[in-house]
Amino acid sequence: MKQNKTWIKELFFEYIWMIIKYTFVAGAIALLIRGFLLIPLPVGGNSMEETLSQGDMVLVEKISKIKRFDIVVFQLSDGTTYIKRVIGLPGESVSYKNDQLYINDEAVQEPFLEERVKEDQDTIPVTYDFTFSELMGVEKLGKDSYFVMGDNRRVSKDSRSFGAISSEDVLGIARFVYYPFPHIKFI
Repeated sequence: MKQNKTWIKELFFEYIWMIIKYTFVAGAIALLIRGFLLIPLPVGGNSMEETLSQGDMVLVEKISKIKRFDIVVFQLSDGTTYIKRVIGLPGESVSYKNDQLYINDEAVQEPFLEERVKEDQDTIPVTYDFTFSELMGVEKLGKDSYFVMGDNRRVSKDSRSFGAISSEDVLGIARFVYYPFPHIKFI
């Protein structure tokens, strides 16, 4: 009888020790993922309306290469954090004419704006006309520079007002809305 109690005690302590080890490992993995791979961030403002709403919580990943039309989170030197869509990549020239995006003088479609442009076709433009050289004072984006804009172009504070952003300013690429539940989606 005494042997059974000893055996049960040993089994109980082994079980508890196993739970502690697995909990520690799971916590360490969660901290690594949270700190280096996926960052939860809130969306503030309405400059990305239709795509993202104020109060949405997004997961931002830090390891992928930035591509055109990715939605990036970045922080300017004044400490302000923004979430915007990448329009121009390093070495490119960006311009708009009659609600049409031009990259290096070639027309590029923006499928995420098609509905908005159709709705407002007979009123004011979704994106006001500009040329890159007039707006930025240079012909092309520099190395490691990106031109970003919000999807709600009429109210967005973006590269048209604060200039191109550096790759060093980018915190990551927004990939998933996880809260509130009715807004859950991949971006």
